Amino acid sequence: MGLALKDTAYHNYADYIQWLDNSYELIDGEAYFMAPAPNLEHQEVAGEVYFQLRSSVAGKKCRTFIAPIDVRLPRQDEADDQINTVVQPDVLVVCDNNKLDRRGVRGAPDWVLEVLSPATAGHDQIKKRDLYERHGVREYWLVHPTDRVLTIYLLQGKEFNKPRIIELLGETAITVLDNVVIQWDDLLTRLPQAEDLY
Repeated sequence: MGLALKDTAYHNYADYIQWLDNSYELIDGEAYFMAPAPNLEHQEVAGEVYFQLRSSVAGKKCRTFIAPIDVRLPRQDEADDQINTVVQPDVLVVCDNNKLDRRGVRGAPDWVLEVLSPATAGHDQIKKRDLYERHGVREYWLVHPTDRVLTIYLLQGKEFNKPRIIELLGETAITVLDNVVIQWDDLLTRLPQAEDLY
């Protein structure tokens, strides 16, 4: 089951910025209602990864952001108000400052992390995976905090390679960022044990 649509109309960024409720993402003109407030595990994972990344890239040309921040993904060089895809990744890194403006990010981030939850798993694993591939995100991570699993996609040419699926243990290097690793062990001590979730 996917995320609910706002309606059946085609929307662009001009529509999006008029909405008082910013709980939508636009993908190819369709407005998807994002899930309710994230649970504690989601917040722990996103916050910890953001904290580690921010420390790791300090003083480098790359910038780290955490949701909510609008990432506009133009098809070509269309004006902002004509862009029909605007997403809010959980954590992202942008290494080209020309992609940053007061409204957020225009263009593909270099690295994106989405934290999976029952409400968003299909959306993140299928629709957003295809979207990030199409727009040239260089590396895409999907963290499943309940199962303690990380799925990594790397862009090769214009397509993501076969995913690498690993257990959340020790540390994991971000391939597209030099000398940046995410440490998992301390974070895992703060997440509920599997037996506590049922």
